[in-house]
Order: sequence, then C-alpha cells, then structure tokens
Amino acid sequence: MRSVTYSMNVSLDGYIVGPDGDFDWTAPDEEVFRFWIDEIRQVGVHLLGRRLYETMLYWETADQDPTLDDSMREWTALWKPLPKVVFSTTLSAVQGHARLASGGLAEEIERLRAEPGEGDIAIGGATLAAEAAALGLIDEYRAMVYPVLVGGGIPFFPQRERRVDLELVETRTFSSRVVYLRYRVAR
Repeated sequence: MRSVTYSMNVSLDGYIVGPDGDFDWTAPDEEVFRFWIDEIRQVGVHLLGRRLYETMLYWETADQDPTLDDSMREWTALWKPLPKVVFSTTLSAVQGHARLASGGLAEEIERLRAEPGEGDIAIGGATLAAEAAALGLIDEYRAMVYPVLVGGGIPFFPQRERRVDLELVETRTFSSRVVYLRYRVAR
C-alpha cells in the first residue's frame, strides 16, 4: 500500500512559516535542493492545500525562465507532470497537472491507495496535514529542520490532544547545518 508522507521545511521551534507569514529562512542551498529533487522522485501524487498550491504555481511555468539553473530545471521537469490534488473551498479552477479534490481528504486518500500506482502520496501544507493527522492517515513525518527560531507562526505539527508514537527511520545533517528527520508512525 502507498505511504502517506508529510514533508515540509520547519524552524527549530516547530514552524513552517513565521508570525509575519515569512519563510525566506527556508531557501535551500544546492545540497538541500538536490535532496528535495531526489525526494520528489519518490512521489506518485501530491496533495496540497490552497496556500501551498498557490506558492508552488511558480513551478508550472518556471521552465520558461532562461535564468534557471540546471537543478531548478530538473525540479521543474519532475514537479510539472506530477499529479496534484488541491483541497480548497475558495478555488474554482486549478492549473497544470492538478485537479480540485472532489471529496473529503479521507476519501481521496482511500481512493488513491486503492488505485494502481507507484510512489508515495505526499501531503503539503500544515492545515491539510493537520486534518490527515487527526484522521490517523499520515504514515511518515519528514522534517527539514532549519537552524532558526522564528517565535511563532504556522506550526509543522498539528495541534491535537492525542499521543502519536514515532520510529526514527533516517537522519541527515547537511553542510548548511540543516537537519533532515524522517519518522514513521508506530502502528
């Protein structure tokens, strides 16, 4: 069965976006960016909330930018054709290889798990991930922890009142002192 993974950049104090809405501290160096390129190769479909979808829209046309370096062109070549499902109550249309979710998150994940296909079901965006976590649908948490304290904002981990035990699967420290942590939900 396909795994549901939640991957995001996160500050050491646990936020994906600071209190001012800024996330400029997450700009990856070449080594971290190469890691994300390798990660996206393992994804079969990406589920996104509206805000992350709108942030990632840049990559739908980035290949037309003549100033793009080779790594960014490689990312674009992987991201653009990747099937995406967008969860939004305000959007009426989406672009590229994306579609609006027609049902609830649990139903969508159940349908995707039942379909033949390879690659993980990736979830992006803290609000969508919080809903998936509350439903017990996340199989792995993958955090790219940046050495910064932002003091508040949108938390990486959903705020809920139940314990979830995790098993450490992988760690990696990059030369920029960014640390990757991959945990599997213990079931």
